[in-house]
Amino acid sequence: MADAPTKPTVLPGEFPPLQGIRLVLLTIAVAVSSFMEILDMTIVNVSVPSIAGSLGVSPSEGTWAISSYMLAAAVVQPLAGWVSRRFGEVRTFVTSIVLFIIFSALCGLATSMPMLIAGRLMQGLVSGPMMAVAQALLIRNYPVHLRGLAMGLWAMVVIIAPVFGPILGGTITDNLSWPWLFYINVPVGALAALASWAVLHKRESRKVKVPIDAVGLILLVVGVGSLQFMLDNGNEQDWFSSPEICIAASIAVVALAFFVPWELTDPHPVVDLRLFKRRNFLVGALSVSVAYFAFSGINVVYPLWLQTTLGYTSTWAGYAIAPVGIVALFLAPLIGKNIHRINLRAAPTFAFCVFATSLYWVSTLNDQASFGQLALPRLLQGVGLALFFLPLNQIVMSGVSPNELALAAGLSNFLRTIAGSISTAVCIWMWNDRTDFHHGVLIEHITNDAVPNIAYQAQLAEQGLPAGLNFAYIERIIGQQASTLGANDVFYMLSILYIVMIPFLWFAKPPFGAAGAAPGGH
Repeated sequence: MADAPTKPTVLPGEFPPLQGIRLVLLTIAVAVSSFMEILDMTIVNVSVPSIAGSLGVSPSEGTWAISSYMLAAAVVQPLAGWVSRRFGEVRTFVTSIVLFIIFSALCGLATSMPMLIAGRLMQGLVSGPMMAVAQALLIRNYPVHLRGLAMGLWAMVVIIAPVFGPILGGTITDNLSWPWLFYINVPVGALAALASWAVLHKRESRKVKVPIDAVGLILLVVGVGSLQFMLDNGNEQDWFSSPEICIAASIAVVALAFFVPWELTDPHPVVDLRLFKRRNFLVGALSVSVAYFAFSGINVVYPLWLQTTLGYTSTWAGYAIAPVGIVALFLAPLIGKNIHRINLRAAPTFAFCVFATSLYWVSTLNDQASFGQLALPRLLQGVGLALFFLPLNQIVMSGVSPNELALAAGLSNFLRTIAGSISTAVCIWMWNDRTDFHHGVLIEHITNDAVPNIAYQAQLAEQGLPAGLNFAYIERIIGQQASTLGANDVFYMLSILYIVMIPFLWFAKPPFGAAGAAPGGH
């Protein structure tokens, strides 16, 4: 009697690909949750003045709601692989969504800036694993021949979310109130969590108990947290004349100084710094981080300048900065499809030139600029966004073995997110500092015997402005001009940063094919 055919052995955590409606539900759930997580990085940007005014703090202090979220997310990102292996990808993903919507609700209920910052920190901490695990779930549950489509859909979500963030944030703030920026996550996240659990609860990945680098994690959290505290509070406390800032700086230096040798010698490092020994990873990761530093600075300063100086509402500030994603939305899939045909050093070189040109353009605008003049440079930046992000990520992954892909992606994402978090604090400080400088220069020309001042006060009197209000009115005009000149200086400095980075790109060494991928351009 012939032996009956045996079924192929299925290892724990491995399942046949999903099909039909279950695959559609998974795609929607993962896309919605990822959209929600990325959206929360930009949805607050245009609403900082409203949040700051409501909670009784300055706009620069209001940006802590942005940097605290990005800082917390960055610290947890390297742990995504350990958490998902320890507790299972499905449980990690669903739990992350549930905790995210809980802390979103608490952010909306905040009645003070410390409460909001605490909520945003927790939001970032629980969202850290969400993005990495979402990608893993798509790859593990999609048919092999459709995985390219899955990653294409993923890329579309990553690009669309930052576009909708400023528009949605401005619309909600102007028509409802800023707490609804966070309340909106509750129903959306609940549906994503329910759909994910319904489809995947019987398809849990294999759980593995692996040690965690507790010392490295503590050094990372303390070092990066102290650095961020110093950056966020330095401007308000006159930097190193404040004992608190000096203490925070000292702790950051000591913790990070110990962190580097510890991670290089620990057998299970929380951040595998040995990857920096590879030239392409070093060039790609640092280039992405510096480019993202400058891009994040634009995204924070630009809407603040539009609202605090030019009188834009949150909604119209969102419309003005959103065009950056329109071009990128159409270019990204095209570039991704033809990534193997593109010269991966020439593409970001061109992109950095585009960003430098558009930023120089913005640095020449004044407070009388029209909406079109303010929006067109952002449209041009969309070309640069698509042309640097995808090619540089290909360089980062070039030569990385399959078992190191998650580590390399986690470290690159960590550096990029940290760069964005630091950028928020640094660029706001630069803007405030340059504004104060220009205010001092301009006020020197306002003297009682200065002919232009006498003529302008006469003009104000002819327009019916009471004599006692002349000084206040002139002071407001000087403040607007100083703020605009300060913002111009920030944009100009960021444009120079892109130019300076161009030679560094060419230290990357072909071929650029990642493990298992077609080689990239040379």
